[in-house]
Amino acid sequence: MNNAISIENVSKSFGQETVLREVSLNLRAGAIHGIIGRNGSGKTVLMKCVCGFMNPNRGEIRVFDRRIGRDCDFAPDTGMLIETPGFLPHETGLNNLLWLARLGKRASKARVKELISQVGLDPSLRKPVSQYSLGMRQRLGIAQALLDDPKLLILDEPMNGLDKTGVRDIRDLLLRLRGEGRTILLASHFAQDVDELCDTVSEMDQGVLTPVRGWDDAPAGNEPENIP
Repeated sequence: MNNAISIENVSKSFGQETVLREVSLNLRAGAIHGIIGRNGSGKTVLMKCVCGFMNPNRGEIRVFDRRIGRDCDFAPDTGMLIETPGFLPHETGLNNLLWLARLGKRASKARVKELISQVGLDPSLRKPVSQYSLGMRQRLGIAQALLDDPKLLILDEPMNGLDKTGVRDIRDLLLRLRGEGRTILLASHFAQDVDELCDTVSEMDQGVLTPVRGWDDAPAGNEPENIP
C-alpha cells in the first residue's frame, strides 16, 4: 500500500514531560485521516514533528518516503495549518497570499484569487486581515495551506472559529481535495468532523495513539465522542 506518512516508534519529551510515547502509524495516500484527543494530548506536537518543525527524541517519520530531519528538513509537497496562522495584519487577505506566493512555487494571481474563493472569502475584499474574524482568518489559513498545490495537507483544528456555513464549506472542500487524490491529516475535537470526513480515525491520549476506526486492528465498538 502506498503510504503518504509513515511514523515509527516516535517519542518526544520536553524536559521531564513525555508528550509522545512510541507513536507508530502508517497513513495511506489519497485518504483523509483524523486524530481526535483533548487539548494537551499530543496531537499538535505530533503534527509539528511530521512537518519538521520539531524533532522527535526517538523514532523516524517519513513523508512520501523521505525521512524528516535526514533526507529533508521539512515535509515535502505539504501544506499545513497548525495553531493560529500568521499574516501581515495591515495587508488584505489577497496581498498576504500574493506575498507568500512569491516565496513558494509562485502561484499566479489568478490562482491565488481562486483559492480565496474556494474557501468562501471574497478576493476583492479591501479589509485588512487585522479586521478579520477568527473564522475568516481560519479560511485564509486553509487557502494558504493550498497555495503550493500540495499532495499532503496537515490541518490542526481546521473548523476552529467557523460558523455552520463555514464548517459545511470546508468539509465540502476537503472532500473535493480527497477526490483529487490528495492526502489529508486533520486533528479535531468534534465527532461529526471525523464521522463525515475521515477514512481512518485514531485517538491521542497522554501521548499514546490508539486506532479507533478504519484500521484492521481497531478495537470493536470503539467510536469517537465529542471531546471538550
